[in-house]
Amino acid sequence: MNVMQENYRLVFIDRMNSLSPVKAICLKVLKGERISPEEGLSLYEHAELGLLGLLADETRVRKNGRAAYYIRNYHIEPTNICVNNCLFCSFSHHFSPARWELTIGDILQKVEEMDDTIMELHITGAVHPERDIYYYGELLKKIKSLRPDLHIKAYSAVELDYMIKKSNLTFTEGIGYLKSCGLGSIPGGGAEIFDEGLRNIICGMKATSSTWLEIHETAHRAGIPSNATMLYGHIETPRQRIDHLERLRQLQDRTSGFNAFIPLKFRNSNNKLSEVKEVSVIDDMKMYAIARIYLDNFPHIKAYWPAVGRKLAQVSLSFGVDDMDGTINDSTRIYSLAGAEDQNPVMTVSEMRELITAAKRIPVERDSLYRPLNIDP
Repeated sequence: MNVMQENYRLVFIDRMNSLSPVKAICLKVLKGERISPEEGLSLYEHAELGLLGLLADETRVRKNGRAAYYIRNYHIEPTNICVNNCLFCSFSHHFSPARWELTIGDILQKVEEMDDTIMELHITGAVHPERDIYYYGELLKKIKSLRPDLHIKAYSAVELDYMIKKSNLTFTEGIGYLKSCGLGSIPGGGAEIFDEGLRNIICGMKATSSTWLEIHETAHRAGIPSNATMLYGHIETPRQRIDHLERLRQLQDRTSGFNAFIPLKFRNSNNKLSEVKEVSVIDDMKMYAIARIYLDNFPHIKAYWPAVGRKLAQVSLSFGVDDMDGTINDSTRIYSLAGAEDQNPVMTVSEMRELITAAKRIPVERDSLYRPLNIDP
């Protein structure tokens, strides 16, 4: 152990001695042992942010060293016309000043105009009342005919729930069909918060918690990986956050199908929860750190920079985050409509690499399955 590493350990010990109620939990984390939901809640409520950052950073180093990943990706949001009317949503036609409904031709034109270096196409949006699984399957097939090399990460569990049931298929049948059409992975959206009582209040009309988890488990067993999210910073409690992480951890134990967890910050513009004050930067960093500590079986924690801004995403690299998402190419409106500071989310590869390097991390370009494409010394 070198001098820097020894000093690092001494900082841990000093902070733990000043917080004896959580000392034993901290020692478990340092040893790489799993903590319980009650221990996770205790850390959340009693550990200071600096200590959480140190624990999360230790966990990140153990899993990913100094690497910070990014990808060249592009988002397409086919429509914001939605059967749901969630209290937190600023994207759907219920609250957005814009209203759109792209045709398959419109989407294919966007694909044709994309830079050839784009590796991943992210397709997700509202739950359109008239579109079934065969519409979205045809879209996948036509995109793959244009760009066979393109990885398509598409359709949240909430979208899948609606389109599969509308087509009178089982989840296994529906996901199998979409896989045959070219579906490569599933985004993590629609998880919101799993606590059933709270979910019923903020988005009771959409897929239930158990349905979200069932769809992702079905996808994993079909060989389709996915991400997971949690919408935090609205009216949920720390205990409900830990419960959400625990359900994800249990599913990952069964399938190992999740690539990354993405905390998504609630933004309060243009929605029915506008009176709820947005949480502080301290709360943001605490959420990233707790996620990295608690989700011991998740390989990656992602900061979705259009949600928190590029500077705070950079700071999150010191709180357990190892993935900065991607270049985005100004192709998503979900967070800009909700009041995020970056109204035109786009970052060049050089900007992404500079951001990561300035945080003393090694920028690693990846594919959709986190296979490195290049690593700078």
